This record gives sequence, structure tokens and C-alpha cells, in this order.
Amino acid sequence: MSEIQIRRARDTDLSAIVAMLADDALGRAREDTSQPLAQAYLDAFAAVDSDPNQLLAVMTDGADVIGTLQISFLAGLSSRGAWRGQIEAVRIAANRRGERLGQRLLQWAIEKCRERGCRVVQLTTNKSRLDAHRFYDRLGFKASHIGYKLEL
Repeated sequence: MSEIQIRRARDTDLSAIVAMLADDALGRAREDTSQPLAQAYLDAFAAVDSDPNQLLAVMTDGADVIGTLQISFLAGLSSRGAWRGQIEAVRIAANRRGERLGQRLLQWAIEKCRERGCRVVQLTTNKSRLDAHRFYDRLGFKASHIGYKLEL
């Protein structure tokens, strides 16, 4: 086994990232893994990659992309002007789950938020993802808020 690394995603990682996003019932309904990838994915990557308040990261084992997440660094006035780190799209490749890689990836992301001066790290997870809820609870996250979304 090669050494596990976590780094900023590159455009060459996109197919692997989209495949992980699609690798469950919720993701299969909203993602498109056909090749070549839809232009919308390429455009979204370019926007994220060029924004200094966005960090799309991948976890790799050698040449294999085995995990991903995105951090949005959010400036705000509440809590005395606190910066927040919003973590989204956390995924570990199905064949690598159970190795505590998700914990390592989240701890890395939390440290990136600390380095950026964030006072809060927040995330959302679908109500149906009960395993994810237990995972985030174990890492010390608190289900302190109710989240709402409006599809446009």
C-alpha cells in the first residue's frame, strides 16, 4: 500500500470525484458519471479551483483517488465576525470504507479551517444517512441546528 496523501484536487481527479459522489442511492439520482463528464462539472471545478475561499480536496493512495470533500470558507458578521468552514460532499471510496480514512480526512479539513482562522466548522448531511450521523457525532460534531434546502 502506498502512503495516503491529502491534497487540493486537480482537474484530472474529476472523474473519480464524481464517481464517489454518485456511489449511493442519493448520489445516483443526482450525478452523471458518463464520459466525457458533462461540461457543468468542468465549469464547477474551474469556479471552485479559482476561488480562494473554496478548497476541493482529494485523499489519494498512490495514483488512486480514495476520498474527497469540499470546504467553503465563509465570512460572516454573526459571532463577532467569525469565519466558518462549511464542509460538504464528504466521500470515501466504497472499497476503502471501514479504514478510518473518513476520520483522517475530516481531521485534516478541520485543521485547514483552523489555519484559515475559522471559529466554527459546520456541515450538513442528509437525514437518511444514519451512518454519517454516527460518524460526525463520534468526531465531536453536534446536531445543534436544523437545516433547510430549497431546490431551484
